[in-house]
Amino acid sequence: MFLDRDGVINIDSHYIFRPEQFEVIDGVFDALRRARTLGYALIVVTNQSGIARGYFSLAEYFTLEAHMRAVFAEEKINFDGIYHCPHHPDGIVAQFAIACRCRKPQPGMILQAACEHDIDLGNSILVGDKDSDILAAGAAGVGQSYLLDPPRFMLKDIILH
Repeated sequence: MFLDRDGVINIDSHYIFRPEQFEVIDGVFDALRRARTLGYALIVVTNQSGIARGYFSLAEYFTLEAHMRAVFAEEKINFDGIYHCPHHPDGIVAQFAIACRCRKPQPGMILQAACEHDIDLGNSILVGDKDSDILAAGAAGVGQSYLLDPPRFMLKDIILH
């Protein structure tokens, strides 16, 4: 199962990078536990253009990722992989100000994760909150994709029912 981060796992409060900004969406822990019992790997694929835009550093991103892993580990949930794209063609940080194949709607992160974790894309699911997530899933050949529409439709609605 491929999951976008901001808006799917945590509340999207616009370019979060500090651990105190990270707030898990209600029902996510139970949904991911259920996904695990159904046999899904848990893979996060997240655009993080705030790095290219200079809003936060790569080190700050990794600090938040470590915090996220710890929060979920306390709930006995471990991610099989977390993939991020730090790029944006309009960025101000030169090394990340590029067009790439990993930034959704491109399929790069999904394809890399599928290769590294031996995932059958046709039998996989992607859950996102933006059209770019769904387009990336289609480009990668992911079998099913779901576009969340909070507060009416959240991750727990897909997995728990």
